[in-house]
Amino acid sequence: MEIERTPIEGLLLITPRIFGDDRGHFLESWNRERFNEAVGRPIDLVQDNESLSHRNVLRGLHLQLRPHAQGKLVHVIRGRVLDVVVDVREQSSTYGQHFKVELDGESKRMLWIPEGFAHGFLSLENGTIFAYKCTRAYHSASERTILWNDPVLGIDWGITDPLLSAKDAQGIPFDGPWRE
Repeated sequence: MEIERTPIEGLLLITPRIFGDDRGHFLESWNRERFNEAVGRPIDLVQDNESLSHRNVLRGLHLQLRPHAQGKLVHVIRGRVLDVVVDVREQSSTYGQHFKVELDGESKRMLWIPEGFAHGFLSLENGTIFAYKCTRAYHSASERTILWNDPVLGIDWGITDPLLSAKDAQGIPFDGPWRE
């Protein structure tokens, strides 16, 4: 497993070793000891989620407020996504900045997103299966959605008219009252 630090403190890109032959492939997708060593603290993953999306579906930008904030280990099982995170840690030197990376089912690269980030992704292919492990269970009263195309954030998704859920289409501006 190769660990790569990103320009935003705490975000890690993880590339697993894939062992392939003419039968298929094998990889270790989770190893608590190695992961905790890379993150620098014990992480308890308590919930797995999976979504299936068509091309141009955008999900996000989602987060949960404290004390229900979630860390997420995300990856693509099949297809490709543009994965985007926004630092919402008010004391962070990168507060309001975003990081984006393409994840795909072939490389199996993963992104560790610690607590304190809004997260979203754009499906780049039909039939994309996106999966993530979370440090806390879903808590609907703590969930917030920040507007995916907020001009304050300046995220270039490479698309102006994605397929959105009603909740995502009605996201709150970054400078709005989402912290309440």
